[in-house]
Amino acid sequence: MYLKMRCNSDRALNSVGFNILSLVTRYNLFLVIFIVLFLTSYSCQALISSTSSPVYGRAPYLTFDDGRTRVTDTNGLLWITLSNGSNFTPTTNNSSITPIVLPNIGESFADIGMLVPTNTNSIPLNLIIGEPNNYWGDDDGDGQGRNGIIASGTLSLSIVDKNNNAVARSDVPTICNAPYKVTLTSTNGTLNTLYGIPNNSNFNGSSESYYINPKDSPKVCFAKPILVFGNYFEQHDFGGSRDIWNEDKGFIIQSTDPSSYNLNFPTIGANNLYFDLDIGGARSLTWEGIDEGKITTIITPTPGDSSGTSFRVTLKGPFATKEQWESNAPNNIKVISKAELPKSFELVGRNSNGDAVVKYGFQLKQWVVNRGTNEYNYSSISSWCDNIGYRLPKVKDLTNASCRGISQYPLSFCQDAVGAMPASPDNYYQRRIGGGFFSEWGYVYLYPEANFHDRYYYWTSDTNSQGSQFIIDSHRGDIHSQQNHSTFGLCVWP
Repeated sequence: MYLKMRCNSDRALNSVGFNILSLVTRYNLFLVIFIVLFLTSYSCQALISSTSSPVYGRAPYLTFDDGRTRVTDTNGLLWITLSNGSNFTPTTNNSSITPIVLPNIGESFADIGMLVPTNTNSIPLNLIIGEPNNYWGDDDGDGQGRNGIIASGTLSLSIVDKNNNAVARSDVPTICNAPYKVTLTSTNGTLNTLYGIPNNSNFNGSSESYYINPKDSPKVCFAKPILVFGNYFEQHDFGGSRDIWNEDKGFIIQSTDPSSYNLNFPTIGANNLYFDLDIGGARSLTWEGIDEGKITTIITPTPGDSSGTSFRVTLKGPFATKEQWESNAPNNIKVISKAELPKSFELVGRNSNGDAVVKYGFQLKQWVVNRGTNEYNYSSISSWCDNIGYRLPKVKDLTNASCRGISQYPLSFCQDAVGAMPASPDNYYQRRIGGGFFSEWGYVYLYPEANFHDRYYYWTSDTNSQGSQFIIDSHRGDIHSQQNHSTFGLCVWP
């Protein structure tokens, strides 16, 4: 357009050349110059006035199918592809319901193809939309050539595990941290061409999340009671064996074989105690509670869990009411039943099709009935347990603490006590399956509906060589002894 607007002075002069020569012979030089300037000005003015209006075309646009479809968002950039060639896009993605499974064992997130390179977590859209992908079009032919099209904005990648912990692209996923959420996010942006009117258009950002599992079967990874006093504290390792206890997750599953469910937590229970099942590789399962006569389980999503992979198992069974706590003959008010123990439980989680996806089994060998939050002397609690057909617990029923090592009180107070095996190295419990009631369940006061007292001792039937009764601290499991005092009580069956 600009070349057409230049003045055509040479052509104008040629057209009047003969007349100028004639004028030179007849008129003076002044008149000749006047005529030349007049003709030149007239020629340029006429041309300019006829070409000064701009020519409007069409704006550039995004397209992901060679121009057949024009789009105003970046969903077409948010695809992933697996090593076996399977492709997933925002329109085909249902992984929030059924996670995508990587094709091969040991694959990392770097084996998932996408537009974000493996050595970074973000890339400018200008490097994607231009060559060689050419995710753009312009009906006027503008934007051709090197740097002819420019796009603003960024495409970024985020990978987190089910606990919302950041994960590197090179990491190999594990089933107990699955499903992982792989999120591709594009910002708002603009397409610009160097020439043309208009020469730009805006597009909207988009985001898509894909849920990924490694090639492994879903499973129950942890059974988590209260974690308080489950780590290293005050020079004592409350956690114990790393093969049994994880200080952040709870008890590690010891067996998936029904014949050895007794190796799993819990082995002893009480009304309204609960634990959370941490599921790897499956989300939003449904569970049916189990009614095994006198003891039942209620299974619900864990409060506060947004991943859909944690489920709370609450035990329901024989218990004493507040009226019975205060009575010396509680069974005269209402009989407190006794469950047939040991009893095995198998919990089954099912997907939306009703298929069994995961199972968790445990075996209860003992049941505890708590006498509430009042203190009683030894004789009172002993006869109360007799009245309901239960018994006072032994030291080993409550703790695996030993009378050695680190202790809150002098070791003379716990001399002769025999706790559960394997024993803790100190006079505090360690979190072990079969290690006693407090060792398994932790700080029982923190189960709000179970009605245990905070930070105090419970009677046992065991005595030291001086005839004093051993008592067990309910929050750290240490062994002490006393006579002729009052403290809290619970009963155990069998």
